[in-house]
Amino acid sequence: MELIINHKKKILEEAPASLETLMQWEAPGKSKGVAVALNNQVVPKTAWASTPVKAHDVVLIITATQGG
Repeated sequence: MELIINHKKKILEEAPASLETLMQWEAPGKSKGVAVALNNQVVPKTAWASTPVKAHDVVLIITATQGG
């Protein structure tokens, strides 16, 4: 399965069951301070488990950082 994740093409051997599964693969252990857009639509964290990911989808993962 081919996806675009943070502007980079990525080939996955196995299709993720949902956006939540993809996030567990791409950002393991990160649950706070993370926002995800799927095909230019922000997906609330409460909907990750029920949001399917299809081939050629565009995923943008944004994580908050600290610093000044």
